[in-house]
Amino acid sequence: MAHFHYTAMNRAGESLAGELSASSRNEALRLLQSRGLLPVLVSDQTTQKQSGKKTDSATTPSAPPRLKTAQLILFTEELADMLEGGLQMDQALRVISQRQDSPALRRVADSLREQLREGSSVAKALEKASPSFDDLYRNLVAAGEVSGSLAPILRQLAQNLSVMADLQSKVTQAMIYPTFLIGACAVLMVVFMTVMVPQITDLLQKNGQQLPTATRALIAFNQFLGQWWWLILAAVTAAFLSFRGYTRSGPGKLWWHASKLRLPLIGPILAARFHAQFSHSLGSLIGHGVPLLGSIKLVARISANVFIQGLLARVNEQVSEGSRLSAALGKVGHFPAVMVDMIAVGEQTGRLSHAMQRAALRYDKELDVRIKRMTALISPVIIAFMAIIVGTVAYSIISAVFGAVNTMRSRV
Repeated sequence: MAHFHYTAMNRAGESLAGELSASSRNEALRLLQSRGLLPVLVSDQTTQKQSGKKTDSATTPSAPPRLKTAQLILFTEELADMLEGGLQMDQALRVISQRQDSPALRRVADSLREQLREGSSVAKALEKASPSFDDLYRNLVAAGEVSGSLAPILRQLAQNLSVMADLQSKVTQAMIYPTFLIGACAVLMVVFMTVMVPQITDLLQKNGQQLPTATRALIAFNQFLGQWWWLILAAVTAAFLSFRGYTRSGPGKLWWHASKLRLPLIGPILAARFHAQFSHSLGSLIGHGVPLLGSIKLVARISANVFIQGLLARVNEQVSEGSRLSAALGKVGHFPAVMVDMIAVGEQTGRLSHAMQRAALRYDKELDVRIKRMTALISPVIIAFMAIIVGTVAYSIISAVFGAVNTMRSRV
């Protein structure tokens, strides 16, 4: 009999750890299921002790590689294709290792094969192979191992990763054009203030002409920047570092993460992105047998927003006390009424996972619409701002030039 160490979730979503004896790992999985537990990690302690003795004198291995999003999607899709085609896990990983050009993917595949041969579960092997396999990914894989539906779960994971990558790409692309316009405006102002304004100032001062008010104000501003630029730079740097330090602390971080969701234009996009990610992730977890409480904890853990983590912690607390998910979301607030209603319908019909996937599609579309609206609105705003700044500078220079020309004509 071999000894296995396990980590599993009970029906309340609580994480439990312990040891059991079984003739094989499959039997250990069946024993945990018979106890009403959902296995997350099951490792053979006997094999690990033997392998540990062999590797005591070995050199320390290099850090596991981190995969890019595109590589993670490719790896997941290829592994799903091969498993669906009838290959065993070891054979599939060997094929991936042989035909991939990326050294990182080859290292990940080889690491997984080595750990699986030592008796590790796929979920545990993923954790050691690369930090790119997050908690959500590994727990879905663990659910697939137990239920025997690993290939369909990997296929769903690949689709979800593709959707999230597409959402991130849309947000990034929406900010490229406005950033370019702001940069162009800044460069144009630097050229005006450092090249054109000094030349015009020298020319007009030689003529002894009384400069217009706008021109004098522009020259005074330019001289102020030239004389005190170091103080301005120091003040801006100090303010930036102070703000950054405050927003990385506990209360400051919570305030900033909450404030980002209320920013004009950007806030609704971030909120829609969270709603889409929340719906996709929770729907996948529930659909593949992960308990509701455990699913909420996992979704909260993968969120980078501290304010959202706090909301989901409150939701998890209310659900653990017996509330329905829709009621908990409604009490916490910050979740759209439409999403709450869709989840309530799913709870009533017993198709919560399906309702979450429908909500995910809805917020995918909403995010796309909001990004298009922001792109359409922010460009004219930035152009108008640039026109005001450049127009003011141009007016100051042109009015001074016309004044100089009129003065010269009167002298002639």
